[in-house]
Amino acid sequence: MSDPIIPIAAAPESLLASPDQVDQRTVSREIGELHAGYAERERRGEALPATMHDFPPYRSSLLRHPTKNPRLVDPETIELWSPAFGQRDVAAIESDLTAQHAGEPLGERMTVRGRLLDSGGRPLANQLVEIWQANSAGRYIHQRDQHPAPLDPHFTGAGRAITNDRGEYLFTTIKPGPYPWKNHVNAWRPAHIHFSIFGTGFTQRLITQMYFPGDPLFALDPIYNSIWRQADRDRLVGVYDHDLTAPELSTGYRFDIVVDGPDATWFEPEEADA
Repeated sequence: MSDPIIPIAAAPESLLASPDQVDQRTVSREIGELHAGYAERERRGEALPATMHDFPPYRSSLLRHPTKNPRLVDPETIELWSPAFGQRDVAAIESDLTAQHAGEPLGERMTVRGRLLDSGGRPLANQLVEIWQANSAGRYIHQRDQHPAPLDPHFTGAGRAITNDRGEYLFTTIKPGPYPWKNHVNAWRPAHIHFSIFGTGFTQRLITQMYFPGDPLFALDPIYNSIWRQADRDRLVGVYDHDLTAPELSTGYRFDIVVDGPDATWFEPEEADA
């Protein structure tokens, strides 16, 4: 069996920030103060984005967001150097992350299904959707991820699918574990799955994350809380779907993605972390 194609992705967040001696209490206080400040600015009529590039509780956001104005590019030139795909290039097995190796991966088996929609609720068909994630122990297969959690020889943590005529995608995978990152002392990221949407060209690529309901780490996570409106954060949380849950096999979650308009899913700014 051939190895799955790994999506283009940056290093995990746990590997990118530099540790300091700021504790969680300080970070949580900063998050609360910033959220209150953004809400007050909105009440005064200021137009604010869903997330801020400079978000001090997320330490490396101050150093790694774009600092120059966007540049126009020639899409045809970009496409000469970017990945290309067609229906025949994406095998069915790539959407089942539990069947890509000879053995069974460890962890809670789950199915994630959703629809890719535009601002009018119209389905976006024939779109490439990629995911990548940590394993059930919270470890990525990445040369720079060396935190003391076990790798799973039967789980790569990457998959691809093409949306059907109704804009639907489906992945079978393992629920990822939370993992430590070096933003501050004892910092842990909530369990999440990264999603990449390519649109019709490489320059249209959008990236987001799906979280899981009721995660106790939500209130403590600066990346999740860099999205300051609760309604926008809620759109990143998958919904448990009992009808999608398979008896004796897997739990089911739904995660619809809206690419534009007032109900758009939050996407990471260009050059942001994976």
